[in-house]
Amino acid sequence: MATDVETLTFRQGGVHPAEHKERTSGLPLEVSEPPAEVAVLMVQHIGAPASPAVKKGDRVSKGQLVGEAQGYISAGVHAPVSGTVKAVEPRIYNVTGARVPAVVIENDGEERWQEGLNQPRDAERMDASHMVEAVQECGVVGLGGATFPAHVKLNPPADTTITDAFVNGTECEPYVTVDHRLMLERTEDVIDGLRLIMRMVGAPNGWVGIEMNKPDAVEAFGRALADEPAIRVVPLEVRYPQGAEQQLITAVTGREVPSQGGLPLDVGCVVHNVATTLAVREAVRLRRPLIERPLTVTGDGMERAGNFVERIGANLGDIIRRQGVREGTNQIILGGPMMGIAQGTSEVPLVKGNNCIVLRRGAVVPPQRHCIRCGRCVDHCPLGLMPGEISIACEERDWDAAVELGMLECKECGCCAYVCPAKRRIVHLIKFGKSELRRRRAQRKEGG
Repeated sequence: MATDVETLTFRQGGVHPAEHKERTSGLPLEVSEPPAEVAVLMVQHIGAPASPAVKKGDRVSKGQLVGEAQGYISAGVHAPVSGTVKAVEPRIYNVTGARVPAVVIENDGEERWQEGLNQPRDAERMDASHMVEAVQECGVVGLGGATFPAHVKLNPPADTTITDAFVNGTECEPYVTVDHRLMLERTEDVIDGLRLIMRMVGAPNGWVGIEMNKPDAVEAFGRALADEPAIRVVPLEVRYPQGAEQQLITAVTGREVPSQGGLPLDVGCVVHNVATTLAVREAVRLRRPLIERPLTVTGDGMERAGNFVERIGANLGDIIRRQGVREGTNQIILGGPMMGIAQGTSEVPLVKGNNCIVLRRGAVVPPQRHCIRCGRCVDHCPLGLMPGEISIACEERDWDAAVELGMLECKECGCCAYVCPAKRRIVHLIKFGKSELRRRRAQRKEGG
């Protein structure tokens, strides 16, 4: 395989925010000590919440199912440590701020795996359906933040032909560097995971898309895939949101994922990010449930930044205190500054979708002014929407207008708010509009 010479990118919109990756991009992943206690939330994925499968006082083993998936678009959750169930009680879900059921486990320090788990098996003897079942059993979801159950993506409808499987190595969100480190430290495993995914979906073509601010990763994959004709490395222009599925697919294949609810599979593609690809591999080859994830801890408010492997359910406050907090720190963001979520407290459990903690000093939220109709949000929207108009419709609670303008197509990438001279909280308003629409639809459904 020869690395493509030119860099590719998507067709419209996008921005170039400061990257802030230099502090951690050269720091290897460190495996953190298991926490004394974990709180495993039943809501860590898109779809139906899991249901607690254990009760207070139960002894559990590492990797044991503690929350059962409820339906196909759902995901099970597993014990990150061995120990005793201390409580089944509500804890804060750091994505929404809502309190949701959680299984709280006191670690016994034995690191005792559930029988039959974390054992190598011959994946070459498994057919596609059995591999997909393995991914489902291990609770694998998208680890780039979207948390869509991976087994659903890997099991396209029978009448759908998948021609292209992607490893999304763009990691275009500022500050985040865990996928970069995984690509350097586990190159062969990532490639192995992609091969397994190609087998599961029947794709003849594999792609590894990497932004050119990671030339060492492009080089590493170019060397590793020199004799692999079915998989190509694609250097991509450094441009946000290059890592969004629609933009990645357009950049590499020229195909446009349909608006109005279109999916990558509609154009014959399946996309997983680097960490998810590795989790798929470990589920298939090792029968290892998703009980830990890589996490960048950084920002000018962090004393000792780095990339770590942390157990799901670990307390984020403990992680932050371990690394040290600088004086003047006044903001915690989970995820990057473009799509991340500012937190009101650090005392929340780590969930599958958290890939970064950013601590900032002297952060100021500027006052929001009226839209000045400059059109910058339209110019920079990767989907060609009119984000300012959508936000105004949401502000006025005109939901029909918001939907007609494309509110439901918006991916909340934040380009619009980033360039807005009036500092309007466009994404927040659109998120509010979507949540209000869901609430109203639920009310109508309950009322018959």
